[in-house]
Amino acid sequence: MKKTIEVEFKEGTLIARLEGELDLRVADLLRKELEKAIGRYPLRHLVLNLGRVTYMDSSCLGVILGRYKRLAQQGIGISLVGLQPQVRKVCELSGLLRIMAEYGSEEEAVAKAG
Repeated sequence: MKKTIEVEFKEGTLIARLEGELDLRVADLLRKELEKAIGRYPLRHLVLNLGRVTYMDSSCLGVILGRYKRLAQQGIGISLVGLQPQVRKVCELSGLLRIMAEYGSEEEAVAKAG
Protein backbone atom coordinates (compact mmCIF):
# COMPACT_ATOMS: atom_id res chain seq x y z
CA MET A 1 0.00 0.00 0.00
CA LYS A 2 1.18 3.49 -0.83
CA LYS A 3 2.23 5.72 2.05
CA THR A 4 -0.77 7.73 3.24
CA ILE A 5 1.00 10.11 5.60
CA GLU A 6 4.33 11.90 5.71
CA VAL A 7 5.32 14.08 8.66
CA GLU A 8 7.75 16.91 9.19
CA PHE A 9 8.40 18.93 12.34
CA LYS A 10 9.46 22.56 12.22
CA GLU A 11 9.25 25.52 14.58
CA GLY A 12 7.03 23.71 17.10
CA THR A 13 4.61 22.68 14.37
CA LEU A 14 3.99 19.16 13.16
CA ILE A 15 3.08 19.09 9.47
CA ALA A 16 1.26 15.94 8.38
CA ARG A 17 0.90 15.56 4.61
CA LEU A 18 -1.91 13.15 3.84
CA GLU A 19 -2.43 11.54 0.47
CA GLY A 20 -4.89 9.44 -1.52
CA GLU A 21 -8.30 8.17 -0.51
CA LEU A 22 -8.85 8.53 3.21
CA ASP A 23 -11.47 5.90 3.93
CA LEU A 24 -12.18 3.04 6.32
CA ARG A 25 -9.29 1.00 4.88
CA VAL A 26 -6.69 3.54 6.06
CA ALA A 27 -8.44 5.08 9.11
CA ASP A 28 -6.68 2.86 11.65
CA LEU A 29 -3.27 3.40 10.03
CA LEU A 30 -3.90 7.16 9.90
CA ARG A 31 -4.84 7.23 13.60
CA LYS A 32 -1.73 5.25 14.60
CA GLU A 33 0.63 7.33 12.46
CA LEU A 34 -0.78 10.63 13.71
CA GLU A 35 -0.62 9.47 17.34
CA LYS A 36 2.98 8.28 16.90
CA ALA A 37 4.02 11.60 15.35
CA ILE A 38 2.14 13.69 17.94
CA GLY A 39 3.82 11.76 20.74
CA ARG A 40 7.30 12.17 19.24
CA TYR A 41 7.53 15.99 19.19
CA PRO A 42 7.01 18.88 21.65
CA LEU A 43 4.02 20.20 19.77
CA ARG A 44 2.52 23.70 19.67
CA HIS A 45 0.45 23.22 16.52
CA LEU A 46 -0.60 20.56 14.00
CA VAL A 47 -0.99 21.33 10.29
CA LEU A 48 -2.84 18.78 8.17
CA ASN A 49 -1.98 19.19 4.51
CA LEU A 50 -4.83 17.59 2.56
CA GLY A 51 -3.70 18.85 -0.86
CA ARG A 52 -3.17 15.32 -2.19
CA VAL A 53 -6.30 13.83 -0.66
CA THR A 54 -8.79 12.84 -3.34
CA TYR A 55 -11.52 11.49 -1.06
CA MET A 56 -12.30 11.48 2.65
CA ASP A 57 -15.07 9.59 4.41
CA SER A 58 -16.52 9.80 7.91
CA SER A 59 -14.07 7.26 9.38
CA CYS A 60 -11.08 9.51 8.64
CA LEU A 61 -13.03 12.62 9.61
CA GLY A 62 -13.49 10.88 12.95
CA VAL A 63 -9.73 10.30 13.21
CA ILE A 64 -9.06 14.01 12.59
CA LEU A 65 -11.79 15.09 15.01
CA GLY A 66 -10.42 12.74 17.68
CA ARG A 67 -6.94 14.29 17.37
CA TYR A 68 -8.52 17.76 17.50
CA LYS A 69 -10.35 16.99 20.76
CA ARG A 70 -7.23 15.53 22.38
CA LEU A 71 -4.92 18.35 21.27
CA ALA A 72 -7.41 21.12 22.07
CA GLN A 73 -7.40 19.98 25.72
CA GLN A 74 -3.66 20.72 25.73
CA GLY A 75 -4.10 24.11 24.04
CA ILE A 76 -2.72 22.84 20.72
CA GLY A 77 -4.47 24.01 17.56
CA ILE A 78 -4.97 22.25 14.23
CA SER A 79 -4.94 23.95 10.83
CA LEU A 80 -5.96 22.57 7.44
CA VAL A 81 -4.09 23.29 4.20
CA GLY A 82 -4.76 22.56 0.52
CA LEU A 83 -8.35 21.39 0.63
CA GLN A 84 -9.54 20.10 -2.74
CA PRO A 85 -13.16 21.08 -3.57
CA GLN A 86 -14.70 17.68 -2.73
CA VAL A 87 -12.69 17.38 0.51
CA ARG A 88 -13.56 20.98 1.48
CA LYS A 89 -17.24 20.13 1.06
CA VAL A 90 -16.90 17.17 3.46
CA CYS A 91 -15.01 19.38 5.94
CA GLU A 92 -17.69 22.08 5.71
CA LEU A 93 -20.59 19.66 6.13
CA SER A 94 -18.92 17.94 9.09
CA GLY A 95 -18.20 21.24 10.85
CA LEU A 96 -14.40 20.83 10.78
CA LEU A 97 -13.97 24.25 9.18
CA ARG A 98 -15.82 25.85 12.10
CA ILE A 99 -13.25 24.55 14.60
CA MET A 100 -10.05 24.50 12.51
CA ALA A 101 -8.42 27.31 10.55
CA GLU A 102 -7.78 26.84 6.84
CA TYR A 103 -4.74 28.29 5.05
CA GLY A 104 -3.53 28.41 1.48
CA SER A 105 -0.06 27.05 2.22
CA GLU A 106 1.95 25.20 4.87
CA GLU A 107 4.17 28.29 5.28
CA GLU A 108 1.18 30.49 6.04
CA ALA A 109 -0.20 27.96 8.54
CA VAL A 110 3.17 27.64 10.32
CA ALA A 111 3.59 31.44 10.43
CA LYS A 112 0.09 31.96 11.88
CA ALA A 113 0.64 29.19 14.43
CA GLY A 114 3.85 30.76 15.72
